[in-house]
Amino acid sequence: MLNEFKAFIARGNVVDLAVGIIIGASFTAIVNSLVADLVNPLIGVVTGGIDFSNLFINLGEGDFTSLAAARAAGAPVFAYGSFITAVINFLIIAWVVFLLVKAVNKLQETLKKKEEAAAAAAGPTELDVLKEIRDALKK
Repeated sequence: MLNEFKAFIARGNVVDLAVGIIIGASFTAIVNSLVADLVNPLIGVVTGGIDFSNLFINLGEGDFTSLAAARAAGAPVFAYGSFITAVINFLIIAWVVFLLVKAVNKLQETLKKKEEAAAAAAGPTELDVLKEIRDALKK
């Protein structure tokens, strides 16, 4: 059973998945900073300084000046501003990931074209020459 586990872990796709998760977690911190520190303040300027994350409807008793105060008091709240912020963050993160994937795909396509051009410029391979000889001998 231990040998099977070692074989499972040694497979490339498991290691690739682990690396992807680690890189994804690191990338999350970058994107969260982009959203919180750069994009949300710009959205706040465009919308007149509205902080979406603090928008809520109090469903209980009392009057609260902020969502944090209402939650600290244990009041039931309809925190629609947090939802709006989550949607904005999702859209920004999805856009950044889209741009990243698009850039990686373009880079891979460029590298593939260069490899194909180098292979074409190098001439026929040994296997191609042997196939030509075989076909000529058949005639």
